[in-house]
Amino acid sequence: MLIRRETERDADVIRAITTAAFAPSRPPGQTVPEARLIDELRASPAWIPALSLVAVTAADEVIGHVLGTRGHVGQDPVVALGPLSVRPDRQHNGVGSALMHATLGAADALGEPLVALLGNPAYYQRFGFELGTVYQIAPPKPEWQPHFQVRVLSGYQPCLHGMFTYPEPFDRT
Repeated sequence: MLIRRETERDADVIRAITTAAFAPSRPPGQTVPEARLIDELRASPAWIPALSLVAVTAADEVIGHVLGTRGHVGQDPVVALGPLSVRPDRQHNGVGSALMHATLGAADALGEPLVALLGNPAYYQRFGFELGTVYQIAPPKPEWQPHFQVRVLSGYQPCLHGMFTYPEPFDRT
């Protein structure tokens, strides 16, 4: 498996993988907003091309995707992570972990101070994520607190705290 930046030709397969990965958590027939969200983020000022990564096989077949976009803590720029999706037939084989490690490394290499996400703490703690309260960073909605997490990077400064905001397209999901 190789992790690389997404290209224009990957957009349709990323949409299909995201739809397939998130569909089981939705009632039958309900749309999958995460797939639309990726397209909207790609077209927004929050887009960070170096943080839209795909996992590919030796034959260059895309099997997973992760997206990091521009979020903020107060007025300070940080990375908002998500969605992370892996093709269902490739889940539980390390693809998601490889994407996470690659994204965190890329964000750190870009000098980003931290990455924030909303997700299952039992899954993301293995990548060094901690609840936002540890760093005095609050989610935009108080009810998200049990699942709102941050991972500090080399560029983190302890004075960075306050309310986290996602890029505007997240407001429509």
